[in-house]
Amino acid sequence: MIISTFSFALMNVSVKYLYRIPTFQIVFFRCLGSLVLATTYILVKGIPLFGVKRRLMFLRAVLGLTAMCLFFFSLKYLNVGTAVSLRYIAPIFAAIFAVFFLREKLKKIQWLFFLTAFAGVLVLKGFDGNINTIGLSLILTASVFSGMVYVVIRKIGVSDHPAVVVNYFMFVGTVVGGLLAISVWVQPNGLEWAFLFLLGIFGFMGQLYMTKAFQIARTNLVAPLKYIEVIFTICIGVIWFQEAYTIYSFIGLLMIISALVLNTLVKKD
Repeated sequence: MIISTFSFALMNVSVKYLYRIPTFQIVFFRCLGSLVLATTYILVKGIPLFGVKRRLMFLRAVLGLTAMCLFFFSLKYLNVGTAVSLRYIAPIFAAIFAVFFLREKLKKIQWLFFLTAFAGVLVLKGFDGNINTIGLSLILTASVFSGMVYVVIRKIGVSDHPAVVVNYFMFVGTVVGGLLAISVWVQPNGLEWAFLFLLGIFGFMGQLYMTKAFQIARTNLVAPLKYIEVIFTICIGVIWFQEAYTIYSFIGLLMIISALVLNTLVKKD
C-alpha cells in the first residue's frame, strides 16, 4: 500500500507539473498509458476482454472520467496536497448514495465522522485564504462523481475482473480525452513528454499494488493506509513546488483525514 500511495502521489504531482498542458491532453496520456498496460495484462492472463456487465462498466467509465477531469482541473487552482485530501471525501458521498440506491445502512457514529470531515472543509475554506473557490467547487464535485463510481462498482460486484472494469475506464478516457484534446493541443517540451508518459505508469502501479495489498492483508488494516498518499503528496508539493500551508490548512486536513480513517475502521468492524 505504501508503494501504491507513493505511485499515486507521483502521478498527482506530475499533473501539477504539467500546468501548461491542457487538462484533456493530460487525461489522454494518463489513460493511454494505463490502457496499454492493462490490456496487455488482461490478454496475458487470458481474461475476457469485454466482460459481462458492459453497460454498468461503461457508466462507471463515464463517471470516473468526469471525476478525473474535474480533479485535474482543480489542480490548476489548489495546492496538490489540499486537492488530494478533499478528493478523499468521495467515500462519504458513496456511503450516502449507497443508503438510497443500495439500501445499505450506516452506523450513527459514521454520521458524526461525516460531519467532522465536512467541518474540516469549512475550516479550510473559512480560515485559509489560499483556498480558491473555483478549485474547491471543482474538487468537491469530483468527489461527488467519485462517490457515484463506488456505488456503480458495488453494483458490478464480482461478475467482472477488476482489470476489465479499469480497462473500460481507460479506454473511454483515451478516446474522449484524445478527441477533446485535438482543439486545445499544446506541444509538450523537454521533461513534459517524460511526465506525460509516466502518468499512465504511475497510475497503473498505484492500482496494481493497492489491489495486491488488499489481497494479502485484512481490509481494516490496509484501507486506512491509503491516506498516506496525502502525506506523500503534501511533502512533495512543498519541496517541489514550494507550496505553502497555513495552520488552518493542517487543522482542516487533519479533521478530514482523521474522520475518514475512523469511518473506514468503524465500517469494517
